[in-house]
Amino acid sequence: MMPDQIKRYAIVNTSSTFDKFNAKEALDAALILASYEMAVSLFFIGDGVYQTQASQNPELIDGKDFISSFKALSFYDIEDIYISEACLAERQLTTNLAFKDAKLVNKDEFSIFLNQADVILTF
Repeated sequence: MMPDQIKRYAIVNTSSTFDKFNAKEALDAALILASYEMAVSLFFIGDGVYQTQASQNPELIDGKDFISSFKALSFYDIEDIYISEACLAERQLTTNLAFKDAKLVNKDEFSIFLNQADVILTF
């Protein structure tokens, strides 16, 4: 890779929405990278698929609603969002997602898209 090329970053979300601070830190990292015009893709797998659900009530556990910040993703040109279809099904979650243009992908597609990144950050 040439030094002047922009690296492609993959942010892999493996933690549920309010498990520690991983989900919030992943979102912050994505927005910071994108603000420097880095190419950023988001991936949700394992318990990370809980973050993709549109209907969440963080106030029930005295949590902060950072999920509403997902609306800013398109403003930062973060449009490549991949969600493991199998992980949604395993957890019996709906496809009523917090992201308008997210792509539900199978295991093979998930790997293909993830392997396109130059840098993979897992939270």
